[in-house]
Amino acid sequence: MKSFTYTVQDELGIHARPAGMLAKAAAGYKSVVTIDNGTKKADAKRLMAIMGMGVKKGTTVTVTVEGEDEDAACAAMEEFFKSNL
Repeated sequence: MKSFTYTVQDELGIHARPAGMLAKAAAGYKSVVTIDNGTKKADAKRLMAIMGMGVKKGTTVTVTVEGEDEDAACAAMEEFFKSNL
């Protein structure tokens, strides 16, 4: 299991467009990718679950990756967050 934390920098938080991009990116891996904002957890492959978290700018989330391709998936998710959120 691998994980990292990230503080959301996007002015709108995790809104529809980046949430959709995140779900699509996570779906490319076999590993289970979970986002936790301290009060809610969501499967990163499910757009509505991500949107339901209501993550705003300044919120720190923990992303956990577990599975057979977790090294590649974790690196890709961390890069996605830095580039898009």
